[in-house]
This record gives sequence, structure tokens and C-alpha cells, in this order.
Amino acid sequence: MNKSNIRFAIVGCGRIAQRHAEHINKQGTLVAVCDIVKEKADTLAEKYNAKAFYNIEDLLKNAKDVDVVSICSPNGLHATHSIQSLKAGFHVLCEKPMATSVYDCGEMIKTAEQVNKRLFAIKQNRFNPPVAAVKQAIDEGRLGKIYSVQLSCFWNRNKDYYENSWKGTKDLDGGTLYTQFSHFIDLLYWMIGDVKSVEAFTGNYAHQDTIEFEDTGVAILSFYNGAIGTVNYTVNSYEKNMEGSLTIFAEKGTVKIGGQYLNELEYQNIENYKIDNLPEGNKANNYGNYQGSMSNHDKVYENLIDVLTNNASISTSAFEGLKTVEIIDKIYSAAKDIK
Repeated sequence: MNKSNIRFAIVGCGRIAQRHAEHINKQGTLVAVCDIVKEKADTLAEKYNAKAFYNIEDLLKNAKDVDVVSICSPNGLHATHSIQSLKAGFHVLCEKPMATSVYDCGEMIKTAEQVNKRLFAIKQNRFNPPVAAVKQAIDEGRLGKIYSVQLSCFWNRNKDYYENSWKGTKDLDGGTLYTQFSHFIDLLYWMIGDVKSVEAFTGNYAHQDTIEFEDTGVAILSFYNGAIGTVNYTVNSYEKNMEGSLTIFAEKGTVKIGGQYLNELEYQNIENYKIDNLPEGNKANNYGNYQGSMSNHDKVYENLIDVLTNNASISTSAFEGLKTVEIIDKIYSAAKDIK
């Protein structure tokens, strides 16, 4: 892969920033990093020969050789940091979730339009080979009318995951759907359609002394196209992740994408059609005692660079990032907390 001339800065030097830096280094140049924890900024800067900053204002004022700012800060700061970066004249790539409120997403989009800069959202599960193959089959009409869908997200996040972290706080994390499962919710919008109405129940069963919101939820969805669906999610799977799956029942077929993180095509029965020869996907983001979604940040950066250098089509627009937050907001607004 040829490296581009695109120059990047990273805001927030936590776990996911390491993944961003790795792919930036392969496809462009990391010239600046920023974190309010000096040690984190210095460590990442030294590894990639970048300049370290300790607040975003200094970065945006002094790092003039930057083209794109990658926002990897806590969820609740995504909107503020993205808007600051856009107004300073940079393109922005924002980690998931785009923000933790629909209003903030709208302000981010408006700012990008006002300053004529690109705002990229990250929806990495779209690149999982079985997901992309089923999406293609849907777009080609091979499944016919979609009747119903079942999304299951059964992961483990123990006390150690949340300890001494912004994760688990209402202001900076926002909720389990935002931090753990927003990529899964995105696929409902991308593959099935927009959500019209929601009924939901949530509860905090095993993390009462650890997090400020639910660790488990169930939701019933109706879509504008007439489909119905369920979302069943938890971070209480005993000791380890169990499943991340999406099952679709349609007029001409049934498919289930499963595995721990939508990485396997577990079942298919489609009229006069078979999905085969799927390429092997990337491994999951590995964080020691737990795993996240499939690591497709390489494809995110490939698309970003293609957009900026060749005027290619953007793989995930900011509008789609907003729609994910909108669906999560509908679930939380409808949810009845039972514990």
C-alpha cells in the first residue's frame, strides 16, 4: 500500500487511539497527538515521531501542517472536539458514537457544512465480509421484502473494564448502546432502514456500584418500511463475550450473521442464491481481557484518503452517524428502567 501525503493529528490517546495511530502510520503521517494526560500523549508521540500537545486548543492553534484530526476522546467530548477542529480548518474523523445526543450530531454536521470541511463517521462493522455480502444481497433484491430482524449483543464487560475510567459515566460514556453496541445499531439502519417507533426495557443487574446506566436492555422496533425487530443486549455474558449476531427473516430468504462480533455467516437459506467464498475478515480489536468489534479501521482510513485525494464517495456520512445516535436516543427515550 502506498502512503498518502495526508497528515493527521489524534485527539485522545487512549486504547482506540493506538489502533488509529497504527493505520495512520501505514497510510499517511501522524504529525501530532493530544491528551490531557501528559504521559499518554508523550508515549504515543514518541512511538510515531509526532509532536505531543496536552490540550486541544494548543494543538489546533499550533499544528498547522495537519489535514485531518481524528477524534478519539471520550464519547461525551466528541461533539465539542469535532466542532473545535472543524472551525480551526481541519477535516475530522470522529470515533463512534458520533456524539451522545441528536442535537450535538446536528451541530457537528452544520459546522462542517459552514466551514466546507469533511466530517467522517466510523462504522467499521459495515466492512465485515459477511455483513457486506448480506448487504449486497439485500440491495440486489435477492431477499425480497424484509419481514423482521433480530439483533443480539451478548458481551462481557467486568468491573475492571470500567475502573478508573470515564467509561460507565453518564456524561462522558452515555450508555451501553453508545460505547459497546453503536456499530451494531448502525447496521439496523444501513441494512433494514430507519426506525419509526420503539418499546424498551433496561436494567442494571451486575454493575450497580460501577456504572451510572444500564448493563442490559431489550427493545422492540418498528421500521418505516413495515419491518419489525428486536434488540437484546447485555454486558453480563459470564466471563467472556458470547455473541454478536444479526438475523434477518425475509420474503425470499433467512440469514444469520453471527460469531462474537458479526464475523461469521452462520446460516443462510436464500431462494436460488448462495453467499460463498467470503474473504477472511480482520481480527477483533483486542484489549487484553476483552474484545471489541472487528478491527476495520484500515478500511476507514483507506476510504478517507480516497475521498480527500480522489474525490471518491464517502463510506459513512455524518448523516448516517446521526441516524445511529437517533435510533439509540429513541431506545433510551422509550426505555422503562426496571432495576
